[in-house]
Amino acid sequence: MTPVLDVPTPDLFPAAFPAGGFPQYVWEGQKPPHLPARAWTTETTHRDGQQGGLPLTAEDGLKIYDLMGAFAGESGALRQAEFFVYRPADRAMLEGALERWRGGQNPVEPTTWIRATRKDAELVAGLGVRETGMLASASDYHTFHKFTPGGRAQAARTYLDAVQAVLDAGLRPRLHLEDATRAPREFILPFVEEVQKLAANFPENQAPKFRICDTMGVGLPLENVAWPRSVPGMVRELLVAGIPGELLEFHPHNDTHLIVANCLAAVMAGCAAINGTLLGKGERSGNAPLEGVLLHLVGMGLSEQPDFRALNELADLYERLGQGVPAKYPLYGRDAHRTRAGIHADGLNKFWPMYAPFDVPKLLGRPLEVSLTKDSGVAGLIFLVKQHTGRELSKDDAGLQRLHADLTADFDAGRQTAVEWEEIAERVRGIL
Repeated sequence: MTPVLDVPTPDLFPAAFPAGGFPQYVWEGQKPPHLPARAWTTETTHRDGQQGGLPLTAEDGLKIYDLMGAFAGESGALRQAEFFVYRPADRAMLEGALERWRGGQNPVEPTTWIRATRKDAELVAGLGVRETGMLASASDYHTFHKFTPGGRAQAARTYLDAVQAVLDAGLRPRLHLEDATRAPREFILPFVEEVQKLAANFPENQAPKFRICDTMGVGLPLENVAWPRSVPGMVRELLVAGIPGELLEFHPHNDTHLIVANCLAAVMAGCAAINGTLLGKGERSGNAPLEGVLLHLVGMGLSEQPDFRALNELADLYERLGQGVPAKYPLYGRDAHRTRAGIHADGLNKFWPMYAPFDVPKLLGRPLEVSLTKDSGVAGLIFLVKQHTGRELSKDDAGLQRLHADLTADFDAGRQTAVEWEEIAERVRGIL
């Protein structure tokens, strides 16, 4: 066995884990061949988030849109947000968003979402948007059971008629291929070809976009899986069909826990845009959490870094609406950066990057936290005291030892809940 040798300095892999930055991707050899030059996200909180149960007044909807703009800034990381158009409150949100966007107060372009019918296409023609999404259900689960009498050809004719109306109105159509990861090639590829033929005689700024929807979250981020479940496989087939990567979007759901992995697989295969929601709001188990996706896109060097600190206010807003993120939700949950283990607290005291994936206070504007349990030890107390007072006590401090002994006695007597700073603050002040 090769012996382990000492080295004079530690190797913390600074290229992958830069001080003060998000983790970076360090490729083995060449970059993946289909990786787009740039990648970005688009938002659907006002559509799919609201559809998934988020209760929005026009005022709250516009506040969320403003926070999207604060998050995006000048980064280009979040480029569009889509809105419903059917209810007065939705129209008010859209009109307010358009006013802000046209006035240069918000960089996130408002778009709309409609069913792919001529009637709905005529509804958005005069609203002042440049682009509209269009629901184009693609799987036989839908085409055979959504229409009367049903079938692929009738569905395609209906959608194409609506695409023609949208093009005639001077808008860019964005075809949402619903349930694509359960849809046959024999529908998707001919339909995509027909849409492109319809748009061929219109200006370039009306070139259609296509959104691959993993509606039931059954897509897989793997190469060697048969159509329709391979996300990278479907992306590449659509690229071969003549759709540029910048006109492709991927819209997944999290039903089988693969949502971020599928997003990254789509980007690695050449898809430039990911559609989802900040903090993952959406139907059932939720949409792609764009903050998580963008953390990785920044790490790949495909996106400028947005202001992740702005999402703390969004998390607070959702809490007020009764839709707060779970305590252990990554990045923004109450306990996402909280340790209860003594060995972890001791590590934070000695060298905080040991138990932090990156500089959480700097990049997210959130503190590293410790809650005291029967497993936290004296190290947890030392961390809390230093965090809240700036004073670092030694492990053998008599007052600290007495406090630790009292807490241990409480836990030994059956206490199950953690001890937070507020409960011990007065006693600590007495020790200091």
